[in-house]
Amino acid sequence: MGEHAPKISFVSLGCPKALVDSERIVTRLRAEGYELTKTHEGADVVIVNTCGFLDSAKAESLGAIGEAMAQNGKVIVTGCMGAEPGQIRDQFPDVLAITGPQQYETVVDAVHEAVPPAHDPFIDLVPEQGIKFTPRHYAYLKISEGCNNRCTFCIIPKLRGDLVSRPAADVLREAERLVKAGVKELLVISQDTSAYGLDLKYAPSTHGGREVRARFLDLSAALGELGVWVRLHYVYPYPHVDEVIGLMAEGKVLPYLDIPFQHAAPSVLRNMRRPAHQEKTLDRIRRWREECPDLAIRSTFIVGFPGETDEDFDFLLEWLQEAKLDRVGCFRYEPVTGAPANEIAAPVPDEVKEERWHRFMQAQAKVSAQRLKSRVGRRIPVIIDEAGPTVAKGRSKWDAPEIDGNVYVASRRPLRVGDIVTVKVERSDAYDLHGTAV
Repeated sequence: MGEHAPKISFVSLGCPKALVDSERIVTRLRAEGYELTKTHEGADVVIVNTCGFLDSAKAESLGAIGEAMAQNGKVIVTGCMGAEPGQIRDQFPDVLAITGPQQYETVVDAVHEAVPPAHDPFIDLVPEQGIKFTPRHYAYLKISEGCNNRCTFCIIPKLRGDLVSRPAADVLREAERLVKAGVKELLVISQDTSAYGLDLKYAPSTHGGREVRARFLDLSAALGELGVWVRLHYVYPYPHVDEVIGLMAEGKVLPYLDIPFQHAAPSVLRNMRRPAHQEKTLDRIRRWREECPDLAIRSTFIVGFPGETDEDFDFLLEWLQEAKLDRVGCFRYEPVTGAPANEIAAPVPDEVKEERWHRFMQAQAKVSAQRLKSRVGRRIPVIIDEAGPTVAKGRSKWDAPEIDGNVYVASRRPLRVGDIVTVKVERSDAYDLHGTAV
């Protein structure tokens, strides 16, 4: 890089989907010869990719913008909060530009306007797969934008619009590029992964000389042929999810489902307007596990939703005991400006919310610990995330990066990041497994 390469400082807040947006912006800017810097001071411009999902996330985003303004003064705002620019402009009238989510081009244009690129094709070596914010051995693969559901606690459709799926060939091309660049695990994400292709009427597109339909099952099957781990996130339990369990049983995609159930009590689910809430979920989980005994299910729940009664909460706790989910996250309900949920019923008092959250976490911790214990004594494949002199840190097929547990692997020979090794599991604790490389 010449010494005249303009420097960009970048802040990425929010979910993995926002991270994908950040990666694309950064890849594009790096390709044009911009340099990334870790500090706002001395940067030619700061980009803040915001999250606008919860009020607390908005506060964090506004804080990040304020910090960038104070330390640098030249700030471009993008991401979910950019969909409602008023709030940002009120507080920071001098930001250079505000763009909404997924508007890579507009962000890049705003950067060009603030600091024109100094591109030198002879020295700007951008790796083919682009610059990843995630470690090299795994990557997020975004298959669609937006969402057709109208859950009452969520304003994502307002921010990101209705479902827009990428053609299957487009997704597969990106997946192949990532695999060629050394990615060993693809994390498939979108707002509602199992609705993929609905807006395209499942239209086929041609990839590698054959037609692939834009359907959740067909896309999963095609990704399963790339010879890497494929992990499915944010899957709503629509009926056709049953078909994908077969791919898991065959070892084509990882035996892992991330399903945001959110609750189990019928009246709360009705108030949440959750899709597929009328399904007999416990029966289906039982059937899935019969077909694929290795299946791990991770989920998220909300406690203290407006109108949630003691009976509703007890129902949820009983459901948890029976569902035996492997990993669970739980949120205390937070009112989101503009979400209809606030009008549904009287809010649950904070101290009740707090008490329910603790009871929920305690009940689930026992279940998770039991599930982990059942893996002891087995030999399992583990992908290494961090090397260490005698103990490396990795993950099993049942653990997604950053949100689930780890496997600590003792080994005589040094293990490299991205290696997939066979590990004999010797013990488990509340969240993690411990074992030895075979």
